Amino acid sequence: MLTLQVILQVVIALGVLNVWLVRAGKATPWRGGGATNMKEEFAVYGLSESVMKVVGGLKILFALMLLVGIWVPVLVLPAAAGMAVLMTGAVMMHVKVKDAPQKSLPAFTMLVMSVLVIVL
Repeated sequence: MLTLQVILQVVIALGVLNVWLVRAGKATPWRGGGATNMKEEFAVYGLSESVMKVVGGLKILFALMLLVGIWVPVLVLPAAAGMAVLMTGAVMMHVKVKDAPQKSLPAFTMLVMSVLVIVL
């Protein structure tokens, strides 16, 4: 049965996989500062390429856990909690560099959806 929790898991996972695997090298209106790709965005935040790789690896791992969690529910809570922590950090980075509030909207939305997955 398709539940709100499962729908949220899929939306979060596909959104994160899209950002990190398909659009990492592309400009988007959501990138911090004037960055045109993921590497530049992390530099705008004052973070190294190594940090970018760790954050990206964790986000991809948590996204995959959310998808597998549809069939292995024990994975859902740690994946959603980890994603919520990372998305909180993403919102904080946008605030740190004084981005317009709408630039943090995708991260904030993913944060809210992650918290909903935890609560549900």
